[in-house]
Amino acid sequence: MTSPGFTWTSSALTHVGFARTKNEDAVYARPEFGLWAVADGMGGHLNGEVASGLIIESLAKLKPQPELSMMVEFIEHALVEVNRQLLDLALGTQQTIGSTVVVLAAVARHVALVWAGDSRIYRARAQQLVQLTTDHSQAEMLVALGVMPWGDAVRHPQAQHLTRAIGAHPTLRLELEICAVEPGDRFLLCSDGLDKHVSSLEIAECLSAHDLNACTDGLLALTLARGAGDNVTVCVVECA
Repeated sequence: MTSPGFTWTSSALTHVGFARTKNEDAVYARPEFGLWAVADGMGGHLNGEVASGLIIESLAKLKPQPELSMMVEFIEHALVEVNRQLLDLALGTQQTIGSTVVVLAAVARHVALVWAGDSRIYRARAQQLVQLTTDHSQAEMLVALGVMPWGDAVRHPQAQHLTRAIGAHPTLRLELEICAVEPGDRFLLCSDGLDKHVSSLEIAECLSAHDLNACTDGLLALTLARGAGDNVTVCVVECA
């Protein structure tokens, strides 16, 4: 997609990993529309791949909008509707049918980040890597509330328990951030199957590769080399 001064390109990969029998991750990458998403079906719950698939199918029906605020409104509406569908599907199962999601939408010189759960979006700019999303996890909540420092929070028995997800609660709480874009910015959308194995320094190094396919290949190769204990999905987006 080309907007005033900007052209968007991307590369995406997903892999089942070595510990699971099915891939509950799903990815959507449409640079010509300025829309990307990663959804991670909640492992251990019924039909995680159904949840992530419904999210991507719903987002794929959206059309480009002239204003970022309009795009965000349509994204939020689509995710709220999927949340309702998943709650209906789960009736009588005694289980959650849910998924995390991160969405990146680009219009003109800004991007919107919409998310729920612990899938992430990073930005690489001028050799600096920043995590733009905050995990909706028990560990992050304990730190935010001042209950315990990060080192203790990550060792809590429920550290990875999600505090938000699509399909987890009748009232869906999405988080939103709007960021200005600079030429050369690279964004990484990923499921937590990546950050379980790959450090921020290694992510930054992989994102410095000239070719976007080399970025995604490098991130996936590192994860697989370290056992890939979960499904892993990476989507690298560049603004030029």
